[in-house]
Amino acid sequence: MSQVLHTPPPTPATVAPTAADHDLAALAARHGLSVSGARPSLPEYVRRLWARRHFITAFSTAKLTAQYSQAKLGQVWQVMTPLLNAAVYYFIFGMLMNTSRGVEDFVPFLVTGVFVWTFTQSSIMAGTKAVSGNLGLVRALHFPRAALPVSFCLQQLQQLLFSMAALAVILLGFGVPPAASWVLAVPALVLQFVFNAGVALVMARVGSRIPDMAQLMPFLLRTWMYASGVMFSIEHMTGPDSGLPSWVGTVLQLNPAVVYIDLMRFALIDTFDGSALPPHVWALATGWALLAGIGGFIYFWKAEETYGRG
Repeated sequence: MSQVLHTPPPTPATVAPTAADHDLAALAARHGLSVSGARPSLPEYVRRLWARRHFITAFSTAKLTAQYSQAKLGQVWQVMTPLLNAAVYYFIFGMLMNTSRGVEDFVPFLVTGVFVWTFTQSSIMAGTKAVSGNLGLVRALHFPRAALPVSFCLQQLQQLLFSMAALAVILLGFGVPPAASWVLAVPALVLQFVFNAGVALVMARVGSRIPDMAQLMPFLLRTWMYASGVMFSIEHMTGPDSGLPSWVGTVLQLNPAVVYIDLMRFALIDTFDGSALPPHVWALATGWALLAGIGGFIYFWKAEETYGRG
């Protein structure tokens, strides 16, 4: 009796599968049943995501429409917000700090930088909260979770296109003529979208496990912005007269945000010529897009089974 009472129960790790377990597994296999929410293979995941493309576009459009539904000016804020940001930066940096010195067409230069940077900033911020901020949807429906950060990036792209119409007016108003190079804005935006979506996928996984990341991201993004030449020319600020080591300018020119901002300036502003671009700029833009896009997608996919649980 004493031996029976003091014998510890078997741990779960040592419990052998019972006949009932084998029967249930065989029953599931016979009827083609699988674990709910199990992570599919990468090709199958891509196929399922493509099958949800209409949901992604409809979801992003609905989010964009609802974003300013409570404001009296409504969708006008899609253009007013980046314009007001540009006006503030012009007052602080262009007038008070005089970063406009040596920069031709400074207002188009500044506004282009603000609009392009806002696209990246908003995409990453929205991606950080894509899963953690939509737990009800994640837990209620079965769909590839990557659809959420991608749809938020698509929403920000749609908003940027509204802003680009205002940017075209500003360019014309400050004497920048239309040119064939404006067509280069299309591939530049495509590459930037892929880069933004990849980073948003990474931050969506991180944000789903660490909710406080959404509070930290504004500080990180603001620091990144100040190193991205949004309000000043990196070429002038890191030139021979700056007193900075030459490698500082090289490192800043490799910054992906700088690459995409400079590509848009090169495409839209005739006085911003190729000498202001880092070497092999298109290769850099493509490399950053592929690295972030493919790497971010795989990183997000690997945790597919964990989203919305716990």
